[in-house]
Amino acid sequence: MDRDEENYYGKHGEPRKFDPKFRGPIHNRHCTDIICCVIFIVVILGYIALGVVAWVHGDPRKVIYPTDSYGQFCGQRDTLNENKTILFYFNILKCASPVVLINLQCPTTQFCVSKCPDRFATYIDVQASYRYRPDQWNYFRQFCKPGFNNPRKSIAQVLRDEDCPSMIIPSRPFLKRCFPDFSTKNGVLTVANQTTFKDGRGKTRNVTDLREAANGINNVLDARSVGMKIFEDYAISWYWILIGLFIAMMLSLLFLVLLRFTAGVLFWIFIFGVIGIIGYGIWHCYWEYDHLKGIPGSDLTVYDIGFQTDFKVYLQLRQTWLAFMIILCGVEVIIILMLIFLRNRIRIAIALLKEGSRAIGYIMSTLFYPIVTFLLIAICISYWAVTAVFLATSGEPVYKVMANQTLCKYANLTCDPETFNTTNVTKLCPGAQCTFAFYGGESLYHKYIFIFQLANAFVFLWLVNFAIALGQCTLAGAFASYYWAYRKPADIPLWPLFSSFGRAIRYHTGSLAFGALILAIVQLIRVILEYLDHKLKGTQNSFTRFLLCCLKCCFWCLEKFLKFINRNAYIMIAIYGKNFCTSAKEAFFLLMRNVVRVAVLDKVTDFLLFLGKILVAGGVGVLAFFFFTQRIPIFGQEVPMLNYYWVPLLTVIIGSYLVAHGFFSVYAMCVDTLFLCFCEDLERNDGSTAKPYFMSASLHRILGKKKLSPKKA
Repeated sequence: MDRDEENYYGKHGEPRKFDPKFRGPIHNRHCTDIICCVIFIVVILGYIALGVVAWVHGDPRKVIYPTDSYGQFCGQRDTLNENKTILFYFNILKCASPVVLINLQCPTTQFCVSKCPDRFATYIDVQASYRYRPDQWNYFRQFCKPGFNNPRKSIAQVLRDEDCPSMIIPSRPFLKRCFPDFSTKNGVLTVANQTTFKDGRGKTRNVTDLREAANGINNVLDARSVGMKIFEDYAISWYWILIGLFIAMMLSLLFLVLLRFTAGVLFWIFIFGVIGIIGYGIWHCYWEYDHLKGIPGSDLTVYDIGFQTDFKVYLQLRQTWLAFMIILCGVEVIIILMLIFLRNRIRIAIALLKEGSRAIGYIMSTLFYPIVTFLLIAICISYWAVTAVFLATSGEPVYKVMANQTLCKYANLTCDPETFNTTNVTKLCPGAQCTFAFYGGESLYHKYIFIFQLANAFVFLWLVNFAIALGQCTLAGAFASYYWAYRKPADIPLWPLFSSFGRAIRYHTGSLAFGALILAIVQLIRVILEYLDHKLKGTQNSFTRFLLCCLKCCFWCLEKFLKFINRNAYIMIAIYGKNFCTSAKEAFFLLMRNVVRVAVLDKVTDFLLFLGKILVAGGVGVLAFFFFTQRIPIFGQEVPMLNYYWVPLLTVIIGSYLVAHGFFSVYAMCVDTLFLCFCEDLERNDGSTAKPYFMSASLHRILGKKKLSPKKA
């Protein structure tokens, strides 16, 4: 008895039970995993309640607008600060780093201004000359507290009460806050081309006193410069990006339609097309490498020039193109070796793909189901993001006493700005103020905001996995209807996709939610491990890093395994309508009994489909490369002037891959479903008149051994 014949019988040799009325997905079903379904519905209702509570307490203006020392938003409409959109710091020297500034916890007075100062000035100099130079006072007092206009007040009292800053420094707005206008001149740090400045307290200080803040700020400003250029590129090239994605969509649809008739030819075109594209890449890299030979500076290494915001600099190095060429050569060799050793298996997989293309040809509506999954996931992402923002901004304004910490025991204690002037703090600590510090709260709700954020992330993962599970189960039910149709296509039920979707929602919401729950728990653990790894990156404990690395690897493998099991469990649910655990167990053992077929056919098919995605993305990418680099004469006048041509190019390539992935995922689900149905068909039936096969004659010739008995019309 060979392996195929063993599959026709049970583990003890008895014939497997045959149901002559079995015609694919069972229609007389009952609800499965009801408890999990109820829990899932309750969690969704709780998630909605969490969103409502977050929306009631949250205020996104705290993210959009900076907040001054009085808890007022800068730039908010219909307020006194409507035209004052930028936050100004009285003494920037008290702010240790940009992080402190952005978090609005710098221990100095902050208020809203319409523009940042553009010159050096001190209150001492302005007060001394205000009678002769009133224009200087009028300029300086716009950076004083609103309403202050008393230049005769003593300097000591002004600085004690912080009515005006002791100095102003040329600044520029960033993140709606005034930062010193740092620059470098001949390697020397300057502000407005000056290396020194007066601090307004009788001292001349060096710009390097701001080095700690300057280093962080300059890095952030460099990132901002790159970010602005990228935004500009998107703004002027979005139209062409959409055209590229539309071309990718049409190519994906065209390939899937043609697969029904020429699956073998097209997939060999895919394979040799990818080889050809990589070959062209190798030639282009060698041409650039050889072209740069002898050009001054081209022999420098990446290490020599360091990090550069202008990425075109790296393309002028021979080392860059040599590295690209070596990488592409390695990929080319790997692909060719795989094709040589798997050539026979590839022929078998292509035949299985033909059967899949025939199934999709009869149920064309399945090609557009990924749009439903995309919309469901988009809704989940939008709800999660909005809820996360509202939760993050749910705090109430917290005010603290700002005074000289060495002289005032009340410094940094919380206070109430409405009653602060009636307390003894102002008497015991002259010049002390009750200013806004940050957003927080002491209520029960505010104490558990972190837990709410964690719950928000967990339910988000659960819902996303449920949306994916629903799509897989729906497609599996539709394709199973095709396979188990005794006479194809006459016995295929009407509207198989909609019928399968209805069965999945009506009977198996609990089972799909159960599978999604298990996957969401593992993914949440992975997120927590990534968070811990990020927090402990600076630690010198080698054992801790090793342990985290092992845990991350283990849970990554566990997630991959669960995704594989869940996918096949959903196929069994779509066919037989059993609960999740039973379906997962039956699918697992069915695959283990056909492990060789799974390894050879299923994975080779996945490889071919991956090559198809690469060809679509690579083909559109090459077309986009020639277009954005103005190498297509016909469109020479249409190409927008870009800062970085790689911005729209990478967007088109990645977007094209995702578009192709959406369409090819339907194809992959079709092949997986047909393969699982085929294995089940072999175990249920033996090809006799009493137990005929449901597979098509072509599929049986490819993978079966026994002779098909003739089907009766």
